[in-house]
Amino acid sequence: MPDPGLSPVQSSLPAAAARFGAHVLAGAQAPAPDAAPVPDAAPAAGDAAVVRRALPTAPVLPFGTAPAAGDVPAPVEGAAEVRRASPALERILRGPSGLGTTTLHFARPEAPPPPAVSAGGPAAGRPIPGLYHHPVPEPDPVRVEEVSRRIKRWAVDEVQAYPPEWEDQFDGFSVGRYMVACHPDAPTVDHLMIATRLMVAENVVDDVYCEDHGGSPVGLGGRLLLAHTALDPVHTTPEYAPAWAESLLSDAPRRSYRSAMEYFVRAATPSQADRYRHDMARLHMGYLAEAAWAQTEYVPEVSEYLAMRQFNNFRPCPTITDTVGGYELPADLHAQPAMQRVIALAGNATTIANDLYSYTKELDASGKHLNLPVVIAEREGLSDKDAYLKAIEVHNDLMHAFEAEAAQLAAACPVPSVLRFLRGVAVWVDGNHYWHQTNTYRYSLPDFW
Repeated sequence: MPDPGLSPVQSSLPAAAARFGAHVLAGAQAPAPDAAPVPDAAPAAGDAAVVRRALPTAPVLPFGTAPAAGDVPAPVEGAAEVRRASPALERILRGPSGLGTTTLHFARPEAPPPPAVSAGGPAAGRPIPGLYHHPVPEPDPVRVEEVSRRIKRWAVDEVQAYPPEWEDQFDGFSVGRYMVACHPDAPTVDHLMIATRLMVAENVVDDVYCEDHGGSPVGLGGRLLLAHTALDPVHTTPEYAPAWAESLLSDAPRRSYRSAMEYFVRAATPSQADRYRHDMARLHMGYLAEAAWAQTEYVPEVSEYLAMRQFNNFRPCPTITDTVGGYELPADLHAQPAMQRVIALAGNATTIANDLYSYTKELDASGKHLNLPVVIAEREGLSDKDAYLKAIEVHNDLMHAFEAEAAQLAAACPVPSVLRFLRGVAVWVDGNHYWHQTNTYRYSLPDFW
């Protein structure tokens, strides 16, 4: 029997939610401007509350109380088959159908794509054996070339983010290919550049303040706080405002954050900008936890490490997928516990994938670098190989939970902006894996197979 596609919104949600979805759909169909469209009018009073009641909720527990059995979703049975077993998830990945939904179709076709290929043949690298992931088509080479050209000009000429001796490392990062793979629905290259500048700026902060290029855990909190003011401006007195404004140009991380954020807020709605600031504060808090452990030479428990990685992770990247796509997931829907769980699981899974692909790179670096296989090996007394294989299982469990929770949310709230956002996050997860797999300049796999 053929799949009828998505039911009309009003068949699953009250009329208010249908009006809400139609409003967002109309914005998605409009010609893509240089900046993300801002709605002409807000939903009618009470619309968001009606949608909120339709969403699945997570249990609210007293502080310090562990969830009881059944409060946390159990691992999905037959996880390898989760996409085929869940019609709702299939609809997310395929996109909506019916009159007026053409512009919501992007990425992930119904049939699995062929292996990524480029002009030079199959994509470099190989996926980690046993890692649950979805292949993606090779990113549009025209867009890749244009984004790569523009971002290098921005990084070198506009914000002086990298000195000439780091040029090979900047080129090896392949950020153009990365962002085009993660945002195939971006209506223009200008939209892609929103994400690309922010990605580069985040990496400049990580390299210069935390890791590869002079970074240190000592004094990191002060550096991060001042850099964060480039994203979240200081509101101070006239006497001290000039000194703060001048400080934003004092080093590469702050110059990069300031410029990337200026471009972002031109395209984003106020709620999208505030969402991003919040996610970046989460990221910086994760940096500080890792730095504190480095200073005290503490190897965290596995549960502690995974908690840190929920903050020191990729979350700020997929949560701007609507801005890059030229639409908005309204703030009230983004803030729902069910949506927050989906976003958190996506960020956690992609970050553990980074741990696995960067494992050998980090082992070769000076000092002890924490990643999930290292923590599992030390805390659970496993060999390096067994710890790495167990870390793959952790990643896969997170991926299955992400997909199951996304399917449940899509079924509960099939509003077009919700479905498109869930699909955008899923595509970002796939593009992130593609970049790690194919970036052989940065990553190589351990000899465990």
